[in-house]
Amino acid sequence: MVELHVIKGKSLVRAWRLYLGLTQQDVADKMGITQASFSQMENNPDKLRPSTFKRIADAMGIEWEQLAED
Repeated sequence: MVELHVIKGKSLVRAWRLYLGLTQQDVADKMGITQASFSQMENNPDKLRPSTFKRIADAMGIEWEQLAED
């Protein structure tokens, strides 16, 4: 997970998703949104509200703080 985020420069949202072996469609389905909408969220995490991070984290089964970029 650290390699994906730090070394490969992936967002924490994408790094966690890949680490957990989930597809964008998996997470989108759990959130009740389209894959395209989730893709935009994943690619632009700096524009997400805390409530959106919480929805994403719930869909992935992790704590929302794990998605917070420092």
